[in-house]
Amino acid sequence: MELLRYLSPLPLIAVLRGITPEEVPAIAGVLFAEGFRVLEVPLNSPRPFESIRLLAREFGERCLVGAGTVIASSDVARVRDSGGALIVMPHGDTAVIREAKRLGLTCIPGVATPTEAFAALTAGADALKMFPAEALPPAALKAWRAVLPREALVFAVGGMKPDNMAPYWAAGADGFGTGSNLYAPASDVATVRAAAAAYAAGFRALKR
Repeated sequence: MELLRYLSPLPLIAVLRGITPEEVPAIAGVLFAEGFRVLEVPLNSPRPFESIRLLAREFGERCLVGAGTVIASSDVARVRDSGGALIVMPHGDTAVIREAKRLGLTCIPGVATPTEAFAALTAGADALKMFPAEALPPAALKAWRAVLPREALVFAVGGMKPDNMAPYWAAGADGFGTGSNLYAPASDVATVRAAAAAYAAGFRALKR
């Protein structure tokens, strides 16, 4: 699976909610330098398709770039036409998943129950976004792992910080998504660089 190639340096998805096109080059540059290879721009950000277009032009051959907070099937083609190759959702709408797969895009829907997880996988999801993870304890993920297909990828997203990833990793998470704890609107580059380095160090600590 192509998704696995982008996760190999660091299995973390950067959620750049609120980023503007003007910020994209510098912010994405420091994230790339720290090992992030999956970058999403939520569609409730300012001029998101312009930001996706810039990311795809600059990092499209080195990163998996696309959109988050995709809630309508009609937006999937707009993401693709902007150069995006990734659709991340807060929910498990199977119509959005199927449209993403019809257009050849990687799709990671949000799920909060085993019922939603199985429906998303049946619809063609490439991975699952356990969301919001802060409301779903590691014990829930461990229970999911007992019944989900062994090859199913699950990312814990929502409230993930460098110091709280360990129990989810131990319970079977394949990676994590992080938003405001990594990047907040108008964050300066040094702040984002420090946060990205902390996440990278936090993940490396899990592997020891």
